Amino acid sequence: MLNSLLTSSPKTHIDPAAQLAAVPEKSRAERTASFDVADFPMPHGREEDWRFTPVDRLTGLLADEPTDEGAMTVEVSDSSVIAPPLAAGEGVRGTALIPGDRASALAHAHSRKALHLLLAADTEYAEPVRVQVRGAQGKRSNGHVVIEAGANAHALVILEHTGSGEHTANVEVVVGDGAHLTVVSVQQWADDAIHLAQHEALVGRDATYRHIAVTLGGAIVRINANVKYAGPGADATLLGVYFADAHQHLEHRTYIDHNAPRCKSLVTYKGALQGDGAHSVWVGDVLIGAEAEGTDTYELNRNLVLTDGARADSVPNLEIETGDIAGAGHASSTGRFDDEQLFYLQARGIPEHEARRLVVRGFFADVINKIGVPDVVDPLMAAIDEELAVGDTA
Repeated sequence: MLNSLLTSSPKTHIDPAAQLAAVPEKSRAERTASFDVADFPMPHGREEDWRFTPVDRLTGLLADEPTDEGAMTVEVSDSSVIAPPLAAGEGVRGTALIPGDRASALAHAHSRKALHLLLAADTEYAEPVRVQVRGAQGKRSNGHVVIEAGANAHALVILEHTGSGEHTANVEVVVGDGAHLTVVSVQQWADDAIHLAQHEALVGRDATYRHIAVTLGGAIVRINANVKYAGPGADATLLGVYFADAHQHLEHRTYIDHNAPRCKSLVTYKGALQGDGAHSVWVGDVLIGAEAEGTDTYELNRNLVLTDGARADSVPNLEIETGDIAGAGHASSTGRFDDEQLFYLQARGIPEHEARRLVVRGFFADVINKIGVPDVVDPLMAAIDEELAVGDTA
């Protein structure tokens, strides 16, 4: 009974035939993509891709100004994977990522050299490669990281974001044929930090790519995690976990461009919210192109609202241009914390704070189990417990 209380939720499935008859007015693929900052006017909040974001609080960060000196420090745990930095248009830089909004264009324009992590072909890395990014309070920074995995490489890269300041960033991922690459991005900023980022992956033939976003800190965090394919048979999984407290804005947007045949994608994002003014946003776009026969795709977003005064926006979009697919669908739900679940546990002698912790852990369990990386899961569960403790105190 307890298991059903924690995992049941309504689901919405999409009929591909009906979707074909109701193509959106403007395809997701038609949005502006450019390296030129001038092609992206300062947003005013009425644009489709900025309508949920508090753009009035981003004026300074989105101004076309250079980086502050000493605004950001970056440390890499394994020096053997650090290749010579890449200028714009040099090496693979720019082959996967073309900026899709003003923040990404600024990160590109003001990152003269990109950190280049090169994972050797036919090599399995036993230890995760950790990249620690730390911002400085009152400072503005821009960054670009290129992660290149050679053919048949196996590796885990963890990006850890801490500290303060305002930060725009690009993470460009090129996954070679047959490679298995997991990229984890952990946002555990200070309460006043602002972080706007575009993460873009180009996944090679028969390769497996996983992107995991864990967002717990920061005043405003907005991450666009996108995938396209360089060949058939590729598999991409995008997982996300977020926990928004009072006055936090945590926004995640995903875009899977199925531009090659017989590729797979799975998107699963889950979030919890507590406190006045807590706001989460998830927008999931999937485009299945006419050439992408045999596509198998599914996206899921669920939100658990723990207190009054919190708001979750969830917008799944699915666009299909071919009738020859293996499967396509999505589910989205937002619900309040169920007092009956709490009563069920308390009636069995479990204190209220522990009962709340068990319900929230159960809510996150399936996506956390999919992560499957102890170096990520254990600190994540500890951080979720800390978030709940803050809510109990409040």
